[in-house]
This record gives sequence, structure tokens and C-alpha cells, in this order.
Amino acid sequence: MTNKKFATIDGIPVEIGGEKNVLALIRKAGIELPTFCYYSELSIFGACRMCVFEDERGNIDASCSAQPWDGMVIKTNTERLRKYRKMILELLLSNHCRDCTTCESSGRCKLQELAHRFNITGVRFPNNTEPAVDASSLCITKDQSKCILCGDCVRMCHEVQNVGAIDFAHRGSKMTISTAFNEPLAESNCVGCGQCVAVCPTGALIIRNDINGLWKELDDPNVKVSALVAPAVRVAMGEKFGFAEGDNAMGKIVAALRRMGFDEVFDVATGADLTVIEESNELVERLKAEKNLPLLTSCCPAWVQYCENNYPELVPNISSCAPPVQMLARVIRAMDTTEKRHVNVTIMPCTAKKAEAARKQFQKDGVRNLDYVITTRELIQMISESGIVFEELDREAIDMPFGVATGAGVIFGVTGGVTEAVLRNVSTDKTSAGLQTIAYQGVRGMEGVKETSIMVGDREVRIAIVSGLRNASELLDRVQAGEKYDFIEIMACPGGCVSGAGQPLVSRANKEKRGKGLYSADKGSTIKRSEDNPIVKALYDGVLKDHAHDILHVSYTGDKSHH
Repeated sequence: MTNKKFATIDGIPVEIGGEKNVLALIRKAGIELPTFCYYSELSIFGACRMCVFEDERGNIDASCSAQPWDGMVIKTNTERLRKYRKMILELLLSNHCRDCTTCESSGRCKLQELAHRFNITGVRFPNNTEPAVDASSLCITKDQSKCILCGDCVRMCHEVQNVGAIDFAHRGSKMTISTAFNEPLAESNCVGCGQCVAVCPTGALIIRNDINGLWKELDDPNVKVSALVAPAVRVAMGEKFGFAEGDNAMGKIVAALRRMGFDEVFDVATGADLTVIEESNELVERLKAEKNLPLLTSCCPAWVQYCENNYPELVPNISSCAPPVQMLARVIRAMDTTEKRHVNVTIMPCTAKKAEAARKQFQKDGVRNLDYVITTRELIQMISESGIVFEELDREAIDMPFGVATGAGVIFGVTGGVTEAVLRNVSTDKTSAGLQTIAYQGVRGMEGVKETSIMVGDREVRIAIVSGLRNASELLDRVQAGEKYDFIEIMACPGGCVSGAGQPLVSRANKEKRGKGLYSADKGSTIKRSEDNPIVKALYDGVLKDHAHDILHVSYTGDKSHH
């Protein structure tokens, strides 16, 4: 006698094996039901009704919210369901901007994809939409005329990020997604993390595009343009150019940037090495003084702004270390001897870095450390626009004097990487076995909250590693209630920078592959610890001598305005 349970899906028996909804069971059967509002990491919303199925009694229900049961009969492809789905698509298109050829999301738009899939060749209803663009944010552009009210952005902003910058407003045909009092995004409590963009199925929320201005700089013979490439970018170029997700494409990225006109290409991992050394020293100093603990990391700009907005009393706990890319940009500015106007461009997995670059803390005499922040997706667009056959490029090396980075700097791009890099520096065990001990002490993995501890001298240092701002908020509430930690790494994007909103959008499994790709790059690196980087040593003996604190540190207690 068996205890197995089965449902019949389009005439085929399918075993029920703990699936949390009928949609998962249908997909298990190899049938891809369409959805707009379903994401496994978000709450069930059931608004779009595209994933409906029909049971043996002729009832129609949303598969994302229905529970499977033994003996269930499910039909997914009846005449009635096809008619129903096409009607939904027509209604959505009737209230949607149809300038698809000039839309940033063309080719990636779920509405466009499903309109093709269901052969929507005409819409019977009049289209009365007008552009309603909010371009106030330096990170995100919002166009209400492309919104289909799926609610994905609202749930991401509330449930995962705990920011609540946007929500539903009004009722019925007047319903919109809006900030409080319909104020511009730039004036709301939005932190620019862009995770709303990552789940938007249409072009209603997109990354602020800064490519056009950059092309002009690259074409100007009187301008010297330097590219600073973040660690997570190298493992996210895969799908677009035919590589496996997580493959290290850094050499090809360098070659492509040079062909597009960049004069120098540097690795932000070198800046990360500087951050590791400075942050390690800062941690040791705070432990000795027992002051402003726990030390909170400062690499993630969305997290820093979230702290300023929601936990201003903890701002003194944020590390005074400038983020890696800002450290590297400052060093480049300090060493610059060109007579040309020097433009620093960083390639980032992150949308919030666009706002960080404009903060007054990262300017000197009105000149920004970083002139442009381009996301991985914008870089892919530039490569495609250039006609460069990326996969056929020969790999090229990073330019000197920043041609050497350590494995510790590279792993900054994944959650837990900052912590592991710092622990390699402060640990008294400098052997290979010591490195392995740190790696397998709970710092690796894509979990939203991880905890570990390490002995520094005779002191046990308690550590927490958090990604996703709701997780950060819950942990900080515990800290304020008296729970003790010495060091907390916080990244706004779940999984760290490999999951940044500026990266090509992929599944959680592929994000994990990106993280593994960074650890693989670390494994293949000849230098594991930041303190052993000869370039870094030369910088401390040169441009940073007597000026390290002024160049590499920042205060977050000042004006955060970028207007």
C-alpha cells in the first residue's frame, strides 16, 4: 500500500511531493503557466489571474494561491482558459503604453513576451495612456503609463526590503503605484536599491540610463577616461554572450572596454583590498576601545542610506572606510598627472551607486570621485551597440599600476565576502588551513542571515552577515534590544552584489552560480590576503603615506544630499 498522492494535470498523473501551490505542481509537470505577479520569495498576491486553471467541475482558480490535493484534476489549456488569458492581455494592453520599439525593456518585457506567446495581433479597446515619467531619482526611472498593477514592486519594497517607498494609491480605474503623497522618487524614502526594477515585468520601473553622456566623453580627444570594474560584474555577463552563468569574463570585459575607447581599465578589487586593510584596523581599534560596536560595513550605499533614514542613532557605528570604488577613484585622482580632463567611470552591479557617486562626501572642490556609474546591463547595451562580438574577444589584462588584486578583494561581490576578507586579515592564523577554517565557518552561502565568531587575540568576536534590508532591520532591532555583536556586514540586495539590480535578471540558482564564480576566482588567485598585495603596499609607501585617512575615509554624519 502506498501513501503517495497524485493529481492529474492535462490527463497526466503527477505526484504531489510537498509543492506549496498548484502552480509549482503544474511547472513540475513541464507546463509553463504564465504569471505576472508571482515570485516565490514574495507573498501570494493572485492579482494578474494569468496562471488560472480549470478543475473537473469547471471552476476556475489561480494556481499560485490554490493548494494541491490528492485526486485533483487540473486542466491548463482549455478553450475557455485561452480566451480568458487573451482577454486579460488585451485589457492590460489597452491601458499600457505601446511604444515598444523605443522602450528600455523591449525584448525583456513580460507583457510583450506573453502578447507574442498568445498571438495577440490586435486590441479591441481604445488606448488612452499618456506618458507619466518620474525621472527625479539618480537610480531609477518610473513610468506609470507602463505599469500593469501587478504589485511586484510594492511587495518587494515592503516585504524584502522593508523600505515601503511605494504602494497602491486610489481605487478602481484610478489606481496607481505611488510614493507617499505622490512625491517624486528622489524626495521619498527610496534608497535606490533597485530591487523593484528587478521584479517589474514591464518597463514601468527601469534603471536610470547614463550611457549617452558617457559616449560623448569617450569620443572627446581631450578627455582621458578610466574604467573601474566591480568584482560582481565579471560573473554576470554569461547568458547574454553565451557563457555559463558565473563564468569569469573579466579579461573579455577589459578587451571590450578598450575597444569602446576607454584609456585605462582597473579592477575595483584593488580598492576592496584597501578597504579590507582599513576596515580591519578600524575593527581592531574599536574592539580595544569598546566604542561604537558593532562595526557596521559601509560598502553598500543603499544600506547606508537606509541606516541614515531609519536608524540615525547607529550612523556612528558605520565604518568610516569609503567604499572600495570610492577609495580607488580617490587614489586615481591623487595620482593623476594628465593634462586632459580625467573622467572616472565605474561599472557596477548596483543602481544605488549612481546616487552614492553624487553625494557631497565623495566630491572634492566640487569634483566627483566618480563621474559616471554604469550598471552591468548598461555595459552589455554599450557592447551590443558597438557591434563588438564579445565571445570572440581575446582576454586582456588589467592596466597597471592597479593590475594586481587579491582573492579577498574579488569575493566582496557576494554576501559574506567582506567578512571573510576582513577575517583573513585580522586572524592570527595565516596558514592555508587558517584560510579554510574561515571559509567554512559559516560566512559563505546565500542565506539572508548568517552568524559566526572568531578569536582575535584572546577576544571572541561575534559576527553577523546580513543581506536584504528587512533582515538587516530585524537584526538591528535585536542589537538595539541588547544583543551583542562586534561586526555586522550588511548588503541591501539579497545575496549581495551578485544579485544587484544592475545585473542581468536571473533565477536564484543562477545568482548562486555567480557567487561560486567569485569564490572560484579567489581560489585561482595567487594572493589571498589584502595585506599581501604588492600594489597596496606600494600605495601605502607612496601616495597614501601620511594621507591614508584623508583619502580612504569618510564621514556619514554630514550632508547626504546629492542635489
